[in-house]
Amino acid sequence: MYIRSLLFLSCLITIPSFAQQRTNQSTPDTNSIRSKWLKGKIESRFRLYMMSTDNASGLSDYHALAFGGGLKYESGAWHGLSFGVSGFFIWNLASADLSKKDPKTGARSRYEIGQFDAEDPGNRNDMDRLEDFYLQYKWKSGETRFGKQEIKTPFINPQDGRMRPTGEQGVWTQWEPGEKWKLQGGWIYKMSPRGTVRWYGVAESMGLFPAGVNEDGRPSGYPSNLESNGMGILGLQYQHGQMQIQAWEHLVEGIFHTSMFQLEKKPSTTKPQGFETGFQYIYQQSLANGGHNDPAKAYFQQQARVHVLSAKAGWKYKQALIRLNATHIGKNGRFLMPREWGREPFYTFIPRERNEGSGGVNAVTMNIIRENPRKKWRTEISYGYYDMPDVKDARLNKYQMPSYHHFLADVKYAFRGMGDGLSIELLYAYKKNAGETYRDPKYLINKVDMHHFNIILNYIL
Repeated sequence: MYIRSLLFLSCLITIPSFAQQRTNQSTPDTNSIRSKWLKGKIESRFRLYMMSTDNASGLSDYHALAFGGGLKYESGAWHGLSFGVSGFFIWNLASADLSKKDPKTGARSRYEIGQFDAEDPGNRNDMDRLEDFYLQYKWKSGETRFGKQEIKTPFINPQDGRMRPTGEQGVWTQWEPGEKWKLQGGWIYKMSPRGTVRWYGVAESMGLFPAGVNEDGRPSGYPSNLESNGMGILGLQYQHGQMQIQAWEHLVEGIFHTSMFQLEKKPSTTKPQGFETGFQYIYQQSLANGGHNDPAKAYFQQQARVHVLSAKAGWKYKQALIRLNATHIGKNGRFLMPREWGREPFYTFIPRERNEGSGGVNAVTMNIIRENPRKKWRTEISYGYYDMPDVKDARLNKYQMPSYHHFLADVKYAFRGMGDGLSIELLYAYKKNAGETYRDPKYLINKVDMHHFNIILNYIL
């Protein structure tokens, strides 16, 4: 299948030359839709990604080396109307057997499988995806896009820490009625989560990744059992100087909704030093029956009301930033947001772990970040402590995650000159157990007492 995709995308490269041939034959109408749409741009991307997980002694370790490439064509605009199309293919160059279960716990790879096809861990060849396929209309103060595209909101986002990001299909509008205001929103009816190669209905996409346990401790019953017409999203943003206010509503029809308010003050861009602060409040509750009449097959329990508070305070000095963060998830229920759709927006988020699926959580983290845009360096060192519910408290711990310490070191460098377009990233994460695991290795594997390594090369033409 990837051969067909490559042939299709290669045709895009011939569009400009075809247009030039037509120009040589006759005098074109420079205002025609053909003339405008053929004056587009082509972008190619290549990615080489090495990932490895070293679990606790006696448990399975995993590794994967993936390579992929893709093309994107964005047309010129004809009276504000344009289109875009892109595709990407992935090759599994070398990996552990990602379909094999760990003999002690029955668990499979958690991180490495996300590089390929989570639905078919044994798939090593047929991994390609049509990613963008949209029609776009732009006007003076905004734009509307319909079709397959990439959307960024606090809860629906690319989460591109694997080979390919998450994509959405639907209609999306952004409008800036004034210098300080931005309104965006739309309706999403299909998703293509990272680590997958197909497009799914919104309800169908919930549960493609491991689904944890129900509140009674039995395996979650919602995968393949939910019904929804789609997801509506609305976001309002107000910017005044260094102060920014955001309000969001994410509504999954017939299942649940999530409201978010965020207030931030960023350091001045004209001064070498300054403070940054931020505050988030998130509220969730079920809609209708939470996705299914049978509570064992529902995604969100009808009685649950979830409250989340998150805050940050940082000090910037020249190119360095030190930041302290805290998050509290109340004990009324689990904070739920399908991991297939995006990473959580909490200030305490550190790559390679999430608090989604948990309630009664208290987390504190510290980040030390240094950026040099001129030399294209970025380094980050982060540490966090996450006080989680007991692993056997199924009501508040969907993924049976023990309390843990989380350490991250991340270095990114973008080459210049002859290497322009090439970038490299080195990421290392270590999570140490800090809770009771009852001597059961299923609470350790791919969760704590593990080292995780990443080397990522990106090249954009």
